[in-house]
Amino acid sequence: MKKSPVILIVEDNPGDVRLIKEALKTSSMDHTLYFVRDGDEAAHFLETSKRDGCPELIVLDLNLPKKSGFEVLQFVKRDETLKRVPVIVLSSSQNPEDVAKAYDLHANCYLTKPANFEAFIAVVKALEYFWIRMANLPSTQATRWSW
Repeated sequence: MKKSPVILIVEDNPGDVRLIKEALKTSSMDHTLYFVRDGDEAAHFLETSKRDGCPELIVLDLNLPKKSGFEVLQFVKRDETLKRVPVIVLSSSQNPEDVAKAYDLHANCYLTKPANFEAFIAVVKALEYFWIRMANLPSTQATRWSW
């Protein structure tokens, strides 16, 4: 039996954490969520996960205490074990320079956090649907759908 996907959420805003949990609570798919609040915690979690099994997906805020989201992204994409893990930037920044920098550091996707509740929930559900249900990720080594 296939294990449930592990998703690492790197987010320091308790309100956004609550919204992400709320959106994923309604999912019919089993998944394991880990939440860390700053860039140092993210780096430590990821370093440890290399021994125990890397997450299938990382959802990363950019504006973090200690290490920035950019530093975490750079850490992930430069590491031989972690570099294939998709990193989805979910940020309140719409600054074109932030978007460009995230993609320059090999983010797999950049999403701007919507301002209202319903739109935020819809973005998280769409993220889950595409990246966990539809996409073939290197760590899963099997397709999810048989045609």
